[in-house]
Amino acid sequence: MLAHGNLDNWDPALIDALASTRRVVTFDNAGVGGSTGTTPHVIGQMAHDAVAFLTAMEFGQVDILGFSIGSFIAQEIALIRPDLVRRMILASSAPQGAAGMHGWAPEVIGAVGKPETSPEDYLGVFFARSSSSRQAGQEVLRRIYGRTEGRDKPTTWATREAQYDAVCTWGIPNHSLLQRLSGIDRPVFVANGDSDPMILPHYSYLIAGMISQATVKIYPDSAHGFLFQHHAEFAADVEAFLAKPD
Repeated sequence: MLAHGNLDNWDPALIDALASTRRVVTFDNAGVGGSTGTTPHVIGQMAHDAVAFLTAMEFGQVDILGFSIGSFIAQEIALIRPDLVRRMILASSAPQGAAGMHGWAPEVIGAVGKPETSPEDYLGVFFARSSSSRQAGQEVLRRIYGRTEGRDKPTTWATREAQYDAVCTWGIPNHSLLQRLSGIDRPVFVANGDSDPMILPHYSYLIAGMISQATVKIYPDSAHGFLFQHHAEFAADVEAFLAKPD
């Protein structure tokens, strides 16, 4: 499982639901959280670092769930080392070179593109404006920060800047790069919230249009953190997808 942030940024309710039926391995990539090394400024090197982790763990083939920047890394893994991937879930994702992905919108930068972010900033990007979504967001925050001991090392500002550099480079408009996705010949489940301001949901359909075995689901009344807000439904959808015969 790959994501933006460190291990403690995953909602434990989602991880517990996924782990109820399958072995789940989450990890900090190079330079992130408790991992040593330096965070690369490009997605390709992040993918090679993730492949090195999978190799060190002696995993022959895996199902990958990539969220946000992790979904970009997952795409690259499927392209540079296709034999490692059985099935793939791309949450809040966009393809390399897609128009409109070159940097975040001003309101997103204002909320999370700074060294210190507040709970309200987080809620504004990860959850929709409705009272129901904001309430769900409050519950997610309580779950994520409920454990106070043994927490992962905080992600540094230098790492977050490197990750944003990688996201911006990924988003430089280049229509020809979209064709790379046609090289992914594994089953892919693409998902997003219907109000995600960071990675707009129409990119999910763009990805699915380029991958022959892709399916899409957009979750209602949710944003970038849809998989936490709808953790039970999303986990069930992931399990159903992974359980399909190859």
